[in-house]
Amino acid sequence: MDTNGYGGRNISKAVSVETSDQNNSKFQLTISGTVETFAQITPKYVSLVGNKDTEVKTVVTIVPQSNYPFKITSTQAEYGKDIRFQLDEVKKDKSSEYQLAVVNLVKEKKRYTDNIILKTDSKVMPEIKIRVYGNIYDMDPQQPNADAKSKFLEMIQKASKEKEKEKEKK
Repeated sequence: MDTNGYGGRNISKAVSVETSDQNNSKFQLTISGTVETFAQITPKYVSLVGNKDTEVKTVVTIVPQSNYPFKITSTQAEYGKDIRFQLDEVKKDKSSEYQLAVVNLVKEKKRYTDNIILKTDSKVMPEIKIRVYGNIYDMDPQQPNADAKSKFLEMIQKASKEKEKEKEKK
């Protein structure tokens, strides 16, 4: 069972078991437990949403858990053409945490995905993948687009008509 992304949560898995025992030839076995957290990652994924004419960026904080200390040894993007990123180690008392800054490079209307792969010196988790979602739009933030405005007006008109019908029923 792949427990990646389930840190701190309780999970269970049921399997069917077949035996040669005539009294119990088939039964279900359930295994459950709590998945330990390897690192606290906030936010869990990168969402780069914004206008093509503005800087769109976010910072992810990665904090190794004390029972699973690790160092990040290298970074790379799976594709890397739509983003730029930088990893900085921040020393804290006896430990470290990492700040991963991710910046959108797209200057046109586009949706994209990528992964930033953080290689670690840990045998428990030799790499951490940070998912990146980009949604860059081409719109003047002062002028809502016509489609959104017309849908909004339709929604208000529909709600108004439903209220009128409710009043007529009473």
